Amino acid sequence: MRFASLGSGSRGNATLIECGTTRLLLDCGFAARETERRLGLLGVAPESLSAILVTHEHQDHIKGVGPLARRYDLPVWITHGTYRQGRCGELPDPQLIHSHQAPFRIGAINVQPYPVPHDAREPVQYVFSSAGTSLGVLTDSGSITPHIQQMLAGCHALLLEFNHDLAMLNSGPYPPSLQRRVGGRLGHLNNEQAVGLLADLDHARLRHLVVAHVSEQNNDPDKVRDTILSRLPELAPRLTLTSQGEVSPWFEV
Repeated sequence: MRFASLGSGSRGNATLIECGTTRLLLDCGFAARETERRLGLLGVAPESLSAILVTHEHQDHIKGVGPLARRYDLPVWITHGTYRQGRCGELPDPQLIHSHQAPFRIGAINVQPYPVPHDAREPVQYVFSSAGTSLGVLTDSGSITPHIQQMLAGCHALLLEFNHDLAMLNSGPYPPSLQRRVGGRLGHLNNEQAVGLLADLDHARLRHLVVAHVSEQNNDPDKVRDTILSRLPELAPRLTLTSQGEVSPWFEV
């Protein structure tokens, strides 16, 4: 199993997970044409996708879901709450799940959704596994729960949100109401919250720590890197930061 970020940030998020001929697109926060372009940089044809999975209904995660699904007749795995919001438009093959859904299989990949605290209708994140290896994904969560810790324990790779530096958020350009939303318990993880989660997890099997959803207004890649390495210097060779504008390389799980 391997994965790559098509881009991550407040202007669009999408992650590709692949095992054999199974290709899953996790979220599609870019326009369909831009998603096609970014997939092409990885040598992937959009018609070769097996499915799209959705975390929640915010625009930076679902902008291209409906258009891409309709263009290529793709099934979309989506929670009942997210689906009822109707922001993806008509879907050709919606596969409705719930936030405490039992694991299910798409091709060669096992998928385990799990609930997260975020200001959306029924948000979920996912753990993907195949042949004894696992990729845990956590973005768009305002706080860490014991269940989140349990879901991400022992993963071989983590795609983890470091959204904002708290001081930068509080002194930044966002109005107070948006600062409270982003920094609240249903908002996004700040650097200290995310590194605290990492410190509580077992790193013995961790091969890749891929940082995602870094705010362009309220964070800085150097701050993220310094925060992680000051607490967990042993993760240096396993650390990669995604960006909003660039497709990442493939990460082998």
